[in-house]
Amino acid sequence: MTGFNSYIDGLDLSELKAYFVNRGRVTQYAKGDYFVKAGEESRFIGFVDCGYFNYKVHNFSEGKGYITGFAFEGEFVGDYPNCLSGKTSEVAIVAGTSCKVYMLEGGELCKLLDSDDMRNLKQTIFEHLFSQVYTQYLDTYRVTTRERYKRLLLRCPEIVQSINLKDIASYLKVTPTTISNIRREITFGL
Repeated sequence: MTGFNSYIDGLDLSELKAYFVNRGRVTQYAKGDYFVKAGEESRFIGFVDCGYFNYKVHNFSEGKGYITGFAFEGEFVGDYPNCLSGKTSEVAIVAGTSCKVYMLEGGELCKLLDSDDMRNLKQTIFEHLFSQVYTQYLDTYRVTTRERYKRLLLRCPEIVQSINLKDIASYLKVTPTTISNIRREITFGL
């Protein structure tokens, strides 16, 4: 799916993707399997060959979880940058469908990205990730839920065919009913 993870826009990741495919360990995940659990050591990063993953956090005060992001086919999955040094994962990453992933140890990726050939790419990835997360954070304050949903559709129109309504609502931190109402307003011009 294109357009969701805008941090990869404008980056040439072909060499990095090829490294994962050539050197990574192929791992299959069934829907609902954990790539990593929140609070556990984050040791791996993967390149998603097929399927997608949900990034989830749990709000203990509310007693429920929220989806904070997705990793789709052709993208990387992992609690980056925590996986580079084996730090505790801040998120649970769960397969949203059956998935095939080329996995590497985070330490191996760290060494690769610290090499002379890749050091600039590592810095650029951090900058792009920060920009994406910062924009997403600011949008929770500066635009309405309806506007965030419309921006999501503009950025990634096929998301409504790939992700269920409940998960889209969780990502936007609203109820599925709210998303249903927004969809109806957009469709019928209410």
